[in-house]
Amino acid sequence: MQATAVSYRNVTIDGGFWGTKVDQAIDVILPRSWEALNDRIPETKKSGCIDNFLIAAGRKKGEHHGYNFQDSDLAKWIEGVAHGLARRPDAKLEKRADWAIRLIGEIQDKSGYLDTCFTIQDRDKRWSNTRDCHELYVAGHHLEAAMAYFETTGKRDYLDTSLKNVEHIAKVFGRKKGQIPSYPGHSELELALVKLYRMSGEKKHLDLAAYFINERGRKPVYYDIEKKKRNGGSHWSDCFKGKYHIVHKPFREQTEPVGHAIRAIYLYCGATDVAKETGDKDLEKVVKTIWRNMTRKYMYVTGSVGSARIGEGFTGEYDLPNETGYCETCAAISTAMWAQRLLALDVDREYGDIMERALYNGVVSCPSEDGNLFFYANRLSSYLKPGGKQGQTQRRPWYACACCPPNLARLLLSLGDYIYSTAGSSVFTHLFINSRSDIKLGRRTVHIEQKTSYPWSEKVLFKISPDKPGTFTFAVRIPAWCRKPSLKVNGKSVNLKTVTRKGYARIKREWGKGDRVELVLPMLPERLRCSPHVRMNGGRVALQYGPVVYCLEGADNGPRLNAVRLPATSKLTVKKMAVGKRTVPVLTGAAERVTADDWGNDLYRTGKPKVEKMRLTAVPYHTWANRADGEMLVWIREE
Repeated sequence: MQATAVSYRNVTIDGGFWGTKVDQAIDVILPRSWEALNDRIPETKKSGCIDNFLIAAGRKKGEHHGYNFQDSDLAKWIEGVAHGLARRPDAKLEKRADWAIRLIGEIQDKSGYLDTCFTIQDRDKRWSNTRDCHELYVAGHHLEAAMAYFETTGKRDYLDTSLKNVEHIAKVFGRKKGQIPSYPGHSELELALVKLYRMSGEKKHLDLAAYFINERGRKPVYYDIEKKKRNGGSHWSDCFKGKYHIVHKPFREQTEPVGHAIRAIYLYCGATDVAKETGDKDLEKVVKTIWRNMTRKYMYVTGSVGSARIGEGFTGEYDLPNETGYCETCAAISTAMWAQRLLALDVDREYGDIMERALYNGVVSCPSEDGNLFFYANRLSSYLKPGGKQGQTQRRPWYACACCPPNLARLLLSLGDYIYSTAGSSVFTHLFINSRSDIKLGRRTVHIEQKTSYPWSEKVLFKISPDKPGTFTFAVRIPAWCRKPSLKVNGKSVNLKTVTRKGYARIKREWGKGDRVELVLPMLPERLRCSPHVRMNGGRVALQYGPVVYCLEGADNGPRLNAVRLPATSKLTVKKMAVGKRTVPVLTGAAERVTADDWGNDLYRTGKPKVEKMRLTAVPYHTWANRADGEMLVWIREE
């Protein structure tokens, strides 16, 4: 069953787990990002983003600074602002965005071309390296931001600028004489074009998105042709081959996730959108096959992907290292994005469950508690080197490649898009978030209030009030992690076995104002075990409570976390504890640690090592690194 996501503009997230994070995105992350884009935070690396626009516009002298995709940081920031303004007006924030939008318009070429890198320098090299230079990627982010800003404010200057850029791209790319038969080196424009098609109804935008999907990997590969034309010159190392760029075979023949994780999943998002809008069942089969293989062979327990630091991408089946695993924040964000799109193709719990896993673990581990520091990589193990130096990076104020913080902001501020969808006379609930929503269902408007302290509470209460009584279906995802869920409608129990299909309890009845649905999802501390194909996690367990993955930190458990063993018979209990400034459920249990006190200078020994009894404490993974520096471990040895 295909469905349509309910827009975040019709959803208000109130307080609770996500409400505080959404407000933090407006109050802290967006303002801090603006300062960083303007190079006004002393302890951060120079961004040069706004400077590049000022130089390209002729307002300032200088050379282009940073990566050739630096423009996208500003576009994502503006999109975040648009989503934030939809939540609550902010004259100061809107004024900044208006100023930035005017600046973007100033740099646009008469042809419609829009990119600071090849406006400041190397104008003759425009579109000469579509594999590496990210001009189409930047165009996609401009387009997404422009549509969001227009929908929120009604101001169309940015939209007109982006539309002119799209028209230019449509003339440049294609298989007609004089056109370039290429496609984005870093996908993003494909999904943006489908959004534009949905807004405008103009099929030419959908056709261009489909062209980019279908052309990819076609032989001869255009990336090789353009490389010869530019005599082999490249902005990037040529050590990355066809799989990295996802051109090793035509896209419709691909079955496994390959290459740079975010490039790949943005491509899969675009292909999923095209499949939905065109009804292309063959393309739908391709994206579902890649999804199944990614989530069964390549995905971390936190819902993130991308195990390689070099190349930021996929390696091989079941290759999920913990200390060196990359798990870029944008990879978890893109996983959630793709899951949401697959839910539009087919309402199936599998997609909702993984979307939830990515959001509660791989995504919200990025920002520090105060929202001023960010993780780029989100590894599953951190250790102390000799001398006490941290073996893996801590959160930082900013990055030279700063894609993650503005991407996080735009996701958090559009999170309402992920909660509900509709199909015919049915409303589907995918996420449990304290919120108020007004949902169009045919000629009816249904107001839904969701009250919950999830994920720290097992109860979710829905108050359903259609504008007029009528029969429709209200469906709720029943997470696979929950062993004994229960559901009541107006106090009367529902037999979940008889109403649940594809993991969604579907209640069809005549609904009236104030009807109540009570969902209870009992939470127990659980041990997750990994497939024996994953050599890194043999004999280890990860801990989970509800949808939240837990980890050990040195702050609670002392040093040498890899020497900690959790007996198979040890009972885990839940208690509340302050982690930083927040009080959250933590998991505790009897454990033991191999001691090091009596080893002296021995490196190897025969004989059984000594152990000491201890009380293990595990904290939510997303809260780690908010206290003193120390080790962290997700996968714990099981005795």
